Order: sequence, then structure tokens, then C-alpha cells
Amino acid sequence: MNDIIRRDEIPSVSKLSKLGVSAVGFGAAGIFLSLLNTISAAPVLGFIAGGIVCLFGIGALSSKDPTDKKAGIIITAAGALTIVSKIGIPLISGFSGFLLGAGAFGLIALGVVNAVKFFIGLKKRS
Repeated sequence: MNDIIRRDEIPSVSKLSKLGVSAVGFGAAGIFLSLLNTISAAPVLGFIAGGIVCLFGIGALSSKDPTDKKAGIIITAAGALTIVSKIGIPLISGFSGFLLGAGAFGLIALGVVNAVKFFIGLKKRS
């Protein structure tokens, strides 16, 4: 009846390392997507950057690892959205540009949330 219940358990090292890696990964992906959105402002450079990113994504899709395939889908979609945002059709170009910006913001936000969780867990371990 009077048992002690620990609310704040100490997180494991593997959980902390996964949080740290995902924080860095999400943050880097968000910054990259934001840079890609900025680079795509120049018409010719946007097509070239989008094509290169698409090729990297297709290369990752050919991997046998399921994690690489998921990343390949995301990278290919980012490249395709960059190319589509430069086509010149007003509604489609605007929507794809919005999706690039929203994706960049979402990835950076996920990186910040995971970084905060990582540092809270790190503080609990010390």
C-alpha cells in the first residue's frame, strides 16, 4: 500500500542514443529541405537541384534495407516537389512550394522536440 512509485524513470542508454540520433537527423533534414526550398527560387538551379535530389532518392530506394527505402521515398518526394515547384503552373507550383516549406518546418520542429527529450533524459541520468 505504501510502495514507492517512481514517476521519472531513468532512460536507458539505447533510448537516449536513439533520441539523440533522431534529433540530429530530423534537424539536418529540415535544414536541408529549407535550403532546397531556398535554392529552388532560381528556375534553372531549382530544376538541377531537384533532379539531383531525385536521383539520390531513387538510389536509396534501390537499397535492401527498409530504413533506407523510407528515406529514399522522402528524398525522392522532396526532389519531385522541387521540380514541380518550378514547372510554372501557378496552383501546383504554389502548393508544392508550400509543402516544401511546411515539411522543412515540421522536420526542424521534430528535431527540436527530440533534442529537448534527449537533454531531459541526459539530465535524469546524471
